[in-house]
Amino acid sequence: MTSFRDIFGSHFDSEMSQRPTSVLAACVWIPLFPLRCEEARHEGLAGCPIALLAPDTTRKLWQVSPPARHTGVKPGMTVSQAIGLCPTLRLIEPDPVHYDEQFARLLSALTAVSPVVEPAELGLAYVGTDGLGGIYGSAVKIVEAIQRTLECWNVGMSEASSFRLGWGAGKFTAWVAASRAKRSEAIVVPSGDEQKFLASQPIAVLPLDPDIHRRLRQLGIRTLGALAALPEEAIAAQFGSVGRRLWLLAAGRITEPVVGRVSPEPIVAALTFFTPVGERELLSQSLDQLIARALRHPRRIGWRVHSLRLRADLDGSGSWLATILLKDPSADAARIAAPLKIRLEQSPPTGAVERLVLEFTAFAPGTSELQLFARDAQAAARAGQQRALQSAAREIRMRIKRSSLYHIIEVQPWSRLPERRYALIDYEP
Repeated sequence: MTSFRDIFGSHFDSEMSQRPTSVLAACVWIPLFPLRCEEARHEGLAGCPIALLAPDTTRKLWQVSPPARHTGVKPGMTVSQAIGLCPTLRLIEPDPVHYDEQFARLLSALTAVSPVVEPAELGLAYVGTDGLGGIYGSAVKIVEAIQRTLECWNVGMSEASSFRLGWGAGKFTAWVAASRAKRSEAIVVPSGDEQKFLASQPIAVLPLDPDIHRRLRQLGIRTLGALAALPEEAIAAQFGSVGRRLWLLAAGRITEPVVGRVSPEPIVAALTFFTPVGERELLSQSLDQLIARALRHPRRIGWRVHSLRLRADLDGSGSWLATILLKDPSADAARIAAPLKIRLEQSPPTGAVERLVLEFTAFAPGTSELQLFARDAQAAARAGQQRALQSAAREIRMRIKRSSLYHIIEVQPWSRLPERRYALIDYEP
């Protein structure tokens, strides 16, 4: 049987730092993905006017279901405005960790079709299809294989979570095709027909900011064909480099490839509070403890942190999630903590935190000093000790059938309440 390695060849033999790419792309789009996740796990929500509260503030709406939109409710409205327009509107606390887990499950399912999968945002992903003709056949057959995979993944999701599929050369053509497809259907743009297909599409499919969209409409430009018919230099003179890129997209002159992911095993550090915590100062101190612990992990030695994620399980229900991409990868605790503390200050969790989890999700090679440190004898000795601890911990878990190893850390020593002075961290050597 033909394998992915036979088809993609050098993609698999290249170094891990080199990401596989594909010019031919399939776009998978599930509109209002977080809302559909809530409909899937709460019976009776499908078909009702519902709205998700914003993750950073409970006073405004984030996503709104079609029945709620028909009553005049829109994203960004305050809760009082929305209830005034639709008294039967059901409000739901957001759970970004759950949405992220469901999206990760979707991405994992798509890798069964192609190893080149690029996530764009929640509910939107691209699948590279270069070379898959040797496995599945024509573009239509490849799309059908993706549809079958999505139908299997969709089991348990709400009926309204049906996907939309588009296929074409480059991510933009595939996205436009998906945005025009009907629910659970696909649009395939044959190679060579990209310009003809794009010409009739509305300019709203372009990545426009509201000001440029308004100005284009004032100029009477309604479709991509109308925009592409204008001289490139005239658009660039009017809208700058952004306008030039929009013109190239509208004219079908850009074919952006799908860029696959290299997914390293993340380094995880978690902290469980005795009682739910809402004080930002205590959360900030707990974050420092988690970062210090994650930086000491043997797999981190010799590498700088490039991206990280902090998630919180809230008291009762709901969650909070912050994902950070460091412009300059770092192994310095203060530099890693700074953007997370800013996020905690500007968009704090909407409830008390029961559990805080830090993940280092991507890494960059360290400096020569860090690499040398990673190879020295002390690092090797520490790795040996770590393996011994891991073996002992596994034996304990096998004997008592559950994890019961914890590390006690001091987080608020000045508190008069004993349960506030210390916190338990899962001990995972």
